[in-house]
Amino acid sequence: MSGYFNIRVYGILINENQEVLISDEREYGMEFSKFPGGGLEYGEGLSAGLIREFKEECDVEIEILRHVHTTDVFIKSAFNDSQVLAVYYLVRNRTPLRCRFSTEVFDFEADRAIDQVFRWIPVGKLKESDLTFEMDRIAWRAFVSEKSHGFHFLP
Repeated sequence: MSGYFNIRVYGILINENQEVLISDEREYGMEFSKFPGGGLEYGEGLSAGLIREFKEECDVEIEILRHVHTTDVFIKSAFNDSQVLAVYYLVRNRTPLRCRFSTEVFDFEADRAIDQVFRWIPVGKLKESDLTFEMDRIAWRAFVSEKSHGFHFLP
């Protein structure tokens, strides 16, 4: 058996305007849209990994509100020979986000092979097809199918 497991953790962050944060990224020769987050580092728990990822990507402190979804089907990585296990949490920011934002999809700087930019999309307008990876689409589907989403947050 040549494959291995790749554990990832992502946050669904919805602001006071009922918009969800999406990360557009360029890396590995690909451009993709996904929820903020990334790979767990060795020795790191899920919560610590998600908090670290948001700090690295958005220079923001987050609060993890609740678990949304864990992949329960086989997902092969788009980047290597690993099987991806992804855990999604509903989060909220405790401090302002300090990262690059755009209203355009894939609004990357031309001279950068690796780049990241964030977009806010109204919750009611985010379509599964806006997300590149099937595991994100499944998580979003699970989230929006719930009866009470907890969309209204206190500032």
